[in-house]
Amino acid sequence: MITRYKVAALFANNVHLMVNYSPANYFYIMSLTVLFHKENGVGFITLNRPEKYNSFNRDMSMALQEYLDDCERDEEIRCIYITGSGKGFCAGQDLAEASDPSNVDFERIVREHYNPVIRRFRNIEKPVIAAVNGVAAGAGANLALACDIVLATTSASFIQAFSKIGLIPDSAGTFFLPRLIGMQRAAALMMTADKVTGEEAAAMGMVYKCFPDERFEAESKKMAFYLAQMPTKGIGLTKRLLNHTYDNTLEEQLEMEKDIQVQAGQTEDFKEGVLAFLEKRKPAFKGK
Repeated sequence: MITRYKVAALFANNVHLMVNYSPANYFYIMSLTVLFHKENGVGFITLNRPEKYNSFNRDMSMALQEYLDDCERDEEIRCIYITGSGKGFCAGQDLAEASDPSNVDFERIVREHYNPVIRRFRNIEKPVIAAVNGVAAGAGANLALACDIVLATTSASFIQAFSKIGLIPDSAGTFFLPRLIGMQRAAALMMTADKVTGEEAAAMGMVYKCFPDERFEAESKKMAFYLAQMPTKGIGLTKRLLNHTYDNTLEEQLEMEKDIQVQAGQTEDFKEGVLAFLEKRKPAFKGK
């Protein structure tokens, strides 16, 4: 059972100190391996093991899963932003937790630590941004690629590091990466474990955009705050459709679009969007 402490200031290495927060901008500490706060409709999740380049262990995964559940339930949160503290986004599995190759319970690690996170990223009907601020290796790279929008610093690096230790890419890497950059390129990166920079990742379509390091935090948060003011229900329904486009036929997708458009047309945000258009003003979406 993870204990939560409601606090009014953040104290962790390499994360900006936040003070004088209003109740609406609270954050909880369930585990110091993951930090959380919300601000202006965005739930900010920071992987916080900077001395290990935010490599995953069980404590981090369990805390991350709970924070994602909180973000899904909290109607004030309309966008989720995930980044890492220090110089890395996430270096994948902490090998110290799997230090005995003859006695590693890979089934449990994949089933309980990684797969539930991937499912939450895809099934939460709110936009999820991965703000890749440094190295993203192994499962850390694939966790980022499972998010809706991936932003990276120019100095970031993506590495499918599994082949270096005789493993296969997990965390849905074999699902998302070929769809993002093509089968041959994905196979090459997975087999060679070549490093891809943020600029290269953007050029090949692995990530949406990259920004210079000095502008990255401001630019990536700007996008998160923007999405938090958009019609959240419509974005969530769009995400639902995108999740099915991989396995639906054209006719099935057309039918699904028809049915979900009916749902979108019943939202308060649709009514506000039309009214704002007719009144020639900026819409004030409520995410409902």
